[in-house]
Amino acid sequence: MWRKIREDLALIRERDPAARGPLEIVLCYPGFQAVTLHRLSHKLWRSRLPLKLAARLVSQVGRFLTGIEIHPGANIGRGVFIDHGMGVVIGETAVIGDGCLLYQGVTLGGTGKDQGKRHPTLASNVVVGAGAKVLGAIQIGSNTRIGAGSVVVRNVQENCTVVGIPGRVIHQSGARINPLAHSALPDAEANVIRNLMERIDQLESQIGNLQTNVKSTRTGVQQNEICQGIAQNLKDREILEFLGESPEETNN
Repeated sequence: MWRKIREDLALIRERDPAARGPLEIVLCYPGFQAVTLHRLSHKLWRSRLPLKLAARLVSQVGRFLTGIEIHPGANIGRGVFIDHGMGVVIGETAVIGDGCLLYQGVTLGGTGKDQGKRHPTLASNVVVGAGAKVLGAIQIGSNTRIGAGSVVVRNVQENCTVVGIPGRVIHQSGARINPLAHSALPDAEANVIRNLMERIDQLESQIGNLQTNVKSTRTGVQQNEICQGIAQNLKDREILEFLGESPEETNN
């Protein structure tokens, strides 16, 4: 247990540039405090003596002090860091591998009242962004990033990037992830909308060309100009703002 606590301290100092010393981490980092108290409650929970109530009481003390709720039955590996941590909920049968990083508002929860394994299993070096929900007895592969606000309800292989509701795998490679690069996730929804708008533009141009050809056929007059202008859809200010673009950039 003490070895794991020392490893937790070392990982926090490595990953958090704001950490200036072990004493500051012990006194001021709720994520470290919650994990440390959980290691004690988990030891009581697994004891042969009838100490499960005492384990729950210790976990409730940790919840009161840190705002992080970890069931004493959860299995947390070495070097797990809960950054800030307010609102984090970790269920009874959840398993968190070594070196995982969880941000505030994360839930590792269940999806029903089934007995047995009903919470997720995170392999090593998984990063779960702020507000993300990982639900059910699913497996999350090692070196996977889950974007902020995502809801993951299906198994995810290793070395993946998952975003959206429900969570979708948008990238997979064999490269090791940078645990602090959780803000560098691509905007999958904006990319989909951009592709749809480009398709609409293409279809509108084709319809314009067909109308021009029909008109020229009826009048017997050759039309020299073909409609190739920018569709009105891409001039819509709300859509452009959602895509993070300006009308000037689109026109250019």
